[in-house]
Amino acid sequence: MAGDEKVTIAHGAGGKETWEIVNKLIVRRIPEHLRRTDGGVGIDKLDDGAVIRVGDKYIVVTIDSYTVKPLKFPGGDLGVLAASGTINDLLMMGARPVAVEDAIIVEEGVDMGLVNEIVSSYIKVVTDEGIAVIGGDFKVMPKGSLDTMVITSTGIGIAERPIVDTGLRVGDDIVVTGPIAEHGATIIAAQLGMLETVKGLSSDIKPLTKIMLPLLEKFSNYIHAARDPTRGGIASTLNEWASAIGKTIILKREEVPIKESVRSFLDMLGIDPLHVASEGIAVLGVDPEVTDELVRYLRSMGQVHASVIGKVIEPPSDIVRGKVLAETEVGGLVFVDTASVLVPRIC
Repeated sequence: MAGDEKVTIAHGAGGKETWEIVNKLIVRRIPEHLRRTDGGVGIDKLDDGAVIRVGDKYIVVTIDSYTVKPLKFPGGDLGVLAASGTINDLLMMGARPVAVEDAIIVEEGVDMGLVNEIVSSYIKVVTDEGIAVIGGDFKVMPKGSLDTMVITSTGIGIAERPIVDTGLRVGDDIVVTGPIAEHGATIIAAQLGMLETVKGLSSDIKPLTKIMLPLLEKFSNYIHAARDPTRGGIASTLNEWASAIGKTIILKREEVPIKESVRSFLDMLGIDPLHVASEGIAVLGVDPEVTDELVRYLRSMGQVHASVIGKVIEPPSDIVRGKVLAETEVGGLVFVDTASVLVPRIC
C-alpha cells in the first residue's frame, strides 16, 4: 500500500472498497493452504462465517464488530443489531446457532444507564432465541478516542450441510424473504434529523431463526447461497455472488419488495434502495425445482412479501461475466454496481 494512502469510511461500508482492503491487508498475506482448515471454509471464500469440519459435522464460526449512530433508533439499538447480526450470519451459513461471545468497548464518560440498556438488549435477543452466552470482555477507552460504543460479537453454530455462496449455480432463482432497505433508510433519516418529519420508517432488524431454521430443515439441499444483505444492500450481495462464481445475475427490479414509506424517502434523497442495508431479511439462491414451493412456505410463515427477484444465467458475453444486470421498465438491461459509502456507521 502507498505510504500516503488513508483509510476512509468507504473501506468499512461493505462495498468494493471493503473487499479490496481486506484482500490487501489480510487475504493476500496468508498462504493459500492456511486460509481454511482441512475440509472447511475460511478466508478463502470471504463468506458470512468460517466452517470447521469435525467428523461428519461442521462447526460454523462468525465474528463481526457492530457500530451504529445513533445507538438507539426506531426498531432497535446497537445491542439488538449485534445480537441479530451474529445469529443471522450463522443461519446464512446453514448453521443452527448454539452460542455467542461478546467484546464490548465503551468510551469513558458514557452514561452507564445507556450501556446497561444496550447490553441488556443484546442478551435478551440471544437468550430469547435459546442461544447460550458463553463468554465476553469489557474495555474502556479514554474520552475522545472512541465514538461512544462498539460491540464485537462471535457466534458458534452447528451445520449438517453448510451453505457456501460459491455453491450458487446457473439456473438458480434469487429469492428475498421480505421488503428491503428498511434499516438503512431508518438510520439515514435519524442521522439527517428527519425522523419527526418522515413517517413510517423503522428498522427491520431481527434474528431470522424462526424463518431460516424451518427452511433449512425442509429445503437444505436446494438452497445454494444465502446472505443477509446488510452493508451495501442487495446490490453488494448479488455482485459478490456473481463475481465469485463468474456468472451473471439478472435482477427484476419491479419484483423487489419495498415499503412505500422507504421507497419515497430514498427517492427524495436520490438513493437507490438496492444499495441500502437490510437487517431482517435474507437473500437466497434457490434451485428452481423448489422455488415456488419455498416461496409459498415462506408466505405461510408470515413472510407475505417473499418474492423471486432474479435469476443466475450463463454470461452471454465476457462484458457481463461476474456482473449483475437489472431489467428496466422498457425491457432493457442496465448494470447494477456496488456503491461507495452512503452514510457512516450503518451497522
